[in-house]
Amino acid sequence: MNDFKYRHVFEPIRLAGMIFRNRIFASPIGHSTSATDSMELLGGALYYGRKAMGGAASVSTGELAVDAKYGRGFTSRPTIYEMQTPLARMATTVSRYGAVPTAELFHAGMYANRDVKERGVAFGPVQCEISGRIVDEMTEELIEYTIGKYAEAAATAKKIGFGMVLIHAGHGWLPQQFMSPLINTRNDKWGGPDIENRARFTIAVCDAIRKVVGPAMPIEVRISGSERYAGGYGIEDGIAFSRQLDGHYDLIHVSAGNHEVDEVFTVTHPRMFLGEGYNVCLAQEIKKHVKTPVATVGALGEPDMLEDIIATGKADIVEMARSLIADPDLPLKMRTGKEDDITHCMRCMSCFSAAVTSGIEYCALNPEIGHLGDMRFAAAKAVRKKKVLVAGGGVGGMQAALSCAQHGHSVILFEEKSELGGTLNCEREVPFKKKLDQYIETQKRRLASAGVEMMLNTALTPEIALSHSPDVIIAATGSVPIKPDIPGIGGANVLEAQQAYRNPEKTGSAVIIIGAGLAGLELGVYLSMLGRHVSIVEMDDKVNDGGNFLHMQGLWVELKSRGIEVFLNTKAQEITEDGLHCLSEGAQRFFPADTIVYAVGQAPNREGALTLNYCAAEFYMLGDCVAPGDITAATGSAYDTALNIGRL
Repeated sequence: MNDFKYRHVFEPIRLAGMIFRNRIFASPIGHSTSATDSMELLGGALYYGRKAMGGAASVSTGELAVDAKYGRGFTSRPTIYEMQTPLARMATTVSRYGAVPTAELFHAGMYANRDVKERGVAFGPVQCEISGRIVDEMTEELIEYTIGKYAEAAATAKKIGFGMVLIHAGHGWLPQQFMSPLINTRNDKWGGPDIENRARFTIAVCDAIRKVVGPAMPIEVRISGSERYAGGYGIEDGIAFSRQLDGHYDLIHVSAGNHEVDEVFTVTHPRMFLGEGYNVCLAQEIKKHVKTPVATVGALGEPDMLEDIIATGKADIVEMARSLIADPDLPLKMRTGKEDDITHCMRCMSCFSAAVTSGIEYCALNPEIGHLGDMRFAAAKAVRKKKVLVAGGGVGGMQAALSCAQHGHSVILFEEKSELGGTLNCEREVPFKKKLDQYIETQKRRLASAGVEMMLNTALTPEIALSHSPDVIIAATGSVPIKPDIPGIGGANVLEAQQAYRNPEKTGSAVIIIGAGLAGLELGVYLSMLGRHVSIVEMDDKVNDGGNFLHMQGLWVELKSRGIEVFLNTKAQEITEDGLHCLSEGAQRFFPADTIVYAVGQAPNREGALTLNYCAAEFYMLGDCVAPGDITAATGSAYDTALNIGRL
């Protein structure tokens, strides 16, 4: 193919004795099924294997502790030695799809065993106190012991089938603690002002691993090129560290941040408010100073940007985590000219928040994730082809129609408005929601390609439904905004949140938003970007993160940087022409404003859905018309409902 579009991305690369089929690596990310429970053997292999199936050249595990006694972040976390069977299954699955399985090895150092409060369970480069617990300085003997544990872990990884090991020397873990000029103030060969001393530990780890795995197995190192927060070290130290590692490791993987600083988590894993490829500049600078190949990571997934990064020499490899959750087939779609069919990650943090909260990752836009075992056994077409009518063209209705069509059914999708997308259409002009706009447009193309008949400007009524003699009706009629019972709510200076999104020009220079859920807070950021002075009032004593606490963490950073105040325990009592009267912390308070916007939640739109109950033998309700939820819930229920149709 002389006109191959992404030649640089798909040029194979050799690291040590291993060949990688392209320059797209699935960066380290954990999964609940990487556990000792034998029931979890299949899930982890499917999760990582799915990325290899989609074309990634390397697929990495999440953090695997190298030392059971001093290396775990928490005592409940298993080590690589305790997970050999599920990890071997994962490595085999990844290899069979043509990718290189990579084991990420880490040691928590001064943050080890954080659920144990007594002294003597955590050691770091220097003695310090963390959260009331004394962390002792590592002795020479303990340093050598720890280096040996890295080598032992790498040997274990090789034994069970991994083709590469990745040493996590960033994000605040032990090697970064040794490297950091802010932490490591030792006065021996392992620390102090000399970067050679502070890098000695990370180099010694590589050299010890090389002795046990041999010259052919690549060794990757992940570093924070900069901690990217006030008070942390900057790119100059990242460059100095990389120059020391040059020639020892086979790949320098440049990330950013420190996990112990809340505000920087959504820089390490860039939040939706940051630009594409936000951390690429760090790898680009480091590459100027080393001969070792360099990888970049963070907010990557746009095909043209990936090609540009490799073609212009900013980095040799692009690594991504969330983009390959949103669409594991991203590499294959790029290679085969189907880049318009890529589901682009919104960076909404739904996957991370779900993993921390429930132990299972779910993706807002990819309903396969979290259900890969179900998908494996439902891959065949439906046993019985059925005629399916879908009421509602929001994200849930679109996914239901698409999945039904892909499963072999005849589908007609009805939407009472002139466009698909539902309530999310109001956010399509919001800069930090561009990925959502891309997703809606991609779903439209998929529906057309799958042969779904789309009836716009047409509500599905019982009469219309009966005229089609359907076998199945799926009601995805969504929700409607709740209008709070506040005197003055019908005033000319009052807007509902969706109205403010669609017509921000109708808001004045000073805006008060009632409701501190995600909708109200994100709207506040958007209006602030347009030059409005925004304040937010909430009657509860906390904001509502909708279960996505990590997105809220990034949202707080934006609110703070824009000077948007959130007033909790503040109940709206009356709206007047010049502002909002509230009861705040037991006292009367007046907020002057040109415009009042309410964003106090959604109510299920069930009435229209229930009129369709007896118009087909099978009837399903899903998404917001059952209970208002997020995109993850809507696409997930739509996907599973569709797979269930046709069994009987």
